[in-house]
Amino acid sequence: MHDFMNSAQMQSRRQFFTRGGSIVGSAALASLLGQQMAQASTGGPQAPHFTPKAKRVIYLHMVGGPSQMDLFDHKPVMQDWYDKDLPESVRMGQRLTTMTSGQARFPIAPTKFKFSPAGECGLWMNTELLPWLSKKADDICWIRSLHTEAINHEPAIAAMQTGNQVTGRPCLGSWASYGLGTENTNLPAFVVLVAVPSNREQEQAISSRLWSAGYLPGEHAGVSFRSQGDPILYINNPPGVPDAIRQRSIEGLNRLNALNYEQHGDPETATRIQQYEMAFRMQASVPELTDLTQESKHTFDLYGEAAKKPGTFANTVLMARRLAERGVRFIQVYHNNWDHHGNVAGRMPDQCKDVDQPCYALLEDLKQRGMFEDTLIIWGGEFGRTIYSQGGLSKENYGRDHHPRCFSMWMAGGGARGGQIYGETDDFSYNIVKDPVHIRDFHATILHLLGFDHDRFTYKYQGLEQKLTGVEPAHVIPDLLA
Repeated sequence: MHDFMNSAQMQSRRQFFTRGGSIVGSAALASLLGQQMAQASTGGPQAPHFTPKAKRVIYLHMVGGPSQMDLFDHKPVMQDWYDKDLPESVRMGQRLTTMTSGQARFPIAPTKFKFSPAGECGLWMNTELLPWLSKKADDICWIRSLHTEAINHEPAIAAMQTGNQVTGRPCLGSWASYGLGTENTNLPAFVVLVAVPSNREQEQAISSRLWSAGYLPGEHAGVSFRSQGDPILYINNPPGVPDAIRQRSIEGLNRLNALNYEQHGDPETATRIQQYEMAFRMQASVPELTDLTQESKHTFDLYGEAAKKPGTFANTVLMARRLAERGVRFIQVYHNNWDHHGNVAGRMPDQCKDVDQPCYALLEDLKQRGMFEDTLIIWGGEFGRTIYSQGGLSKENYGRDHHPRCFSMWMAGGGARGGQIYGETDDFSYNIVKDPVHIRDFHATILHLLGFDHDRFTYKYQGLEQKLTGVEPAHVIPDLLA
């Protein structure tokens, strides 16, 4: 059905070229196709349903699932429960992972870190490890009641990124690219950056399936930038190959692709033409983009010394700001090692040190550049952690298993309501007691900020109008909107 629909959609273009008589050079066709595709993507195949608050997104995904009760969900009563078992009345038969399902006990492990209220909103958060971020409490929309059905990393990350636990669906960045198009034809609309954590004790696998375009046209897949060597593989010319020869090679390939497109109308061929042309343009745009020597001393003072070291979270977030500044619509950043099955007390300081000042700096930097109001920043993982300890328990050594029933995330800028504290959990940070937010609701709210009604923002595939939020009910959360 999908092939038939694509063929039908492309037929009018083939007829146009046929009716137009002989084509004046295949290179002209390739150029024309590139222009048509650029025009089609500008404003998106579906123009926004209403005026968007956010023009672009920077999504900071903490891979592994940050511990909400050690960061943003203060549970002081748990200090009196140290080493007592989690009551069955709280657990209520919840499914556990195989890592703790066989434990004889589920001993409560209260956080060992200092919490205090931040900003006028008064959010009690871990100010001991996040002193910089706490200064931005009133600019941030705090959500403490996210929940998901997924209990293991692979399906949970897929659900958070694509709206479905089954891999192969378009991710949020691809949907944003599909809807919004590009503001800069010399850079991709959707870029992926992977930061290297300073502590590498227990990292999760991160693969390109997370930034796949799925059933959307291939042009909407994320383009991964590397922190070492060439930012993009093969973007630079091989030794001894000058720009003129590289350009002639691409023109030759595009002439062949254009002839193939004229005959068959395959949308993937049109995508390939566009990608070759994009790659050639990026040879000039990417070196300027990645040259951080252009940044001022003030910028490096803001982000910290780590921003000068390629691959660090600080360096990656600074690069994200540069991409946003140059018109990239969606920048996905991954930061690993938040899978705290053990040594929470030892690893959490490293994780927070990686992200604390850079997150503060990103919000402040965007404000100084007049970009905060129309840039949506998202921070969070794929699920939360358990209040009970996995394995042994001591004040200095405890672990936390996966917990999908409640976790914390935050948004800032781009129409999110600063200073809002939304959702409540019980004393054990185990069950939601007020204002639950399913990840479908979260996705619907993000799309709303980008100007799209999630029910009408669809793509025809396998005979169905597919959408990010799937077939189950999803709701925009008005209290999260400025």
